[in-house]
Amino acid sequence: LDGQRYALRLSAVERIVRAVEVTSLPKAPEIVLGVVNVQGQIIPVVNLRRRFRLPERDIDLSDQLIIARAAKRTVGLVVDMVVGVVARPAESVIAPEAIIPGLDYVQGVAKLEDDLILIHDLDTFLSLDEESLLDAALQDKR
Repeated sequence: LDGQRYALRLSAVERIVRAVEVTSLPKAPEIVLGVVNVQGQIIPVVNLRRRFRLPERDIDLSDQLIIARAAKRTVGLVVDMVVGVVARPAESVIAPEAIIPGLDYVQGVAKLEDDLILIHDLDTFLSLDEESLLDAALQDKR
């Protein structure tokens, strides 16, 4: 997003698809752009730009959706591009508390040859209030 690289654990990622039109979801939390239908499954799409306080922009046809599993649900994440898979030994991943205590949404920091990449924790992306609002909005959609 905006030239910054982020990561998810590969075990959380189901697939990557081209961006599609997102259907708005009334009463959803602000972080949720709406929903998409992926092979018959209705998936909420999370606005990472809003979560990370980045400048917002409309979804572009060149964007991609990462379909990933969080603890309670499958979500779609709109990203500018997916670069690939990077294998790192467990000892090269630093606990976030060792760098900056209280880093929200971060599961670890991976050291690369030329960079550090934040590994995000999808299970903490939505607060309890956001989870409740999303559950209610998805119920209304059905």
